[in-house]
Amino acid sequence: MMKRIFENGDEPLYGRRDSAIRLQPFRTDVLRQILKDHHPGMKPDDLLCLYMLTGGVAKYVALLMDAQATTRDKMLEYAMAADSPFITEGIELLVSEFGRDYGTYFSILQLVAAGMTTQSEIDSMIGKNAGAYLNNLCDDYSFINKNTPIFSKPGARNIRWSIDDCYLRFWFRFVYPHQGLIEAGQTELLLKHATESYEQFTGKTLERWFQTEAMESGLFTRVNNWWDRRGENELDLVAVNEFDHTGMIAEVKRNKRKISMTVLENKVAALPQKDFSTYHFQLKALSLDDV
Repeated sequence: MMKRIFENGDEPLYGRRDSAIRLQPFRTDVLRQILKDHHPGMKPDDLLCLYMLTGGVAKYVALLMDAQATTRDKMLEYAMAADSPFITEGIELLVSEFGRDYGTYFSILQLVAAGMTTQSEIDSMIGKNAGAYLNNLCDDYSFINKNTPIFSKPGARNIRWSIDDCYLRFWFRFVYPHQGLIEAGQTELLLKHATESYEQFTGKTLERWFQTEAMESGLFTRVNNWWDRRGENELDLVAVNEFDHTGMIAEVKRNKRKISMTVLENKVAALPQKDFSTYHFQLKALSLDDV
């Protein structure tokens, strides 16, 4: 609504704002301190679950802390309870935004949350060209991001889409596809499904945590993933400082024992020299233990 009022050329207040404030979620270090204050014995997975459910959004964090849901299991139980605001927030937030086209938008967001991140995959599933919908979700609603490999040139076609909002990614993965279970009061089955899928689902959440933390550190000017056109060589985290040409490349997995530094070194060696050769990179293995 605010974008429409102030950024639509047909609106009477277009071009007349004095300033703009974009309310941001809590930083990762603030989120860590909040959970530590409420649960001094917190474990890394507790913090990752809090981030997965809230993304640092103050309203969602307050709901969990006020309910004393400070461990991973308690957070999931609270989020999946029949009367939980985490069950209904998604539909209340989005239906009023999308209007009559909400069905198509919901289908696209559900596909992206399930890991279908290219337009060709999405087009084949919904049976039509999703380009206009994807652009609206990105430019007008800021619900998804258009991602290209770091150092990509403007207009690059090697695009992957991702849901920007952690809560919505969770909601479209575990809540929206199972409305029948919720209506039948079978939220215990929903909780069981979310718990069993949690470790696999939070792999990408962990990547995003470290990417956000890297940008918040103030050490880097750009942070992103990198992948080649065939999708055969991918890097979970590439952070660069374009002023002093230093950077960090990291492999991210929940279990550090599954990370091979030799494999990471081979991936780095395969990077296009025209973009990466002027940088001095530190290679890291990041896992749940580092959260």
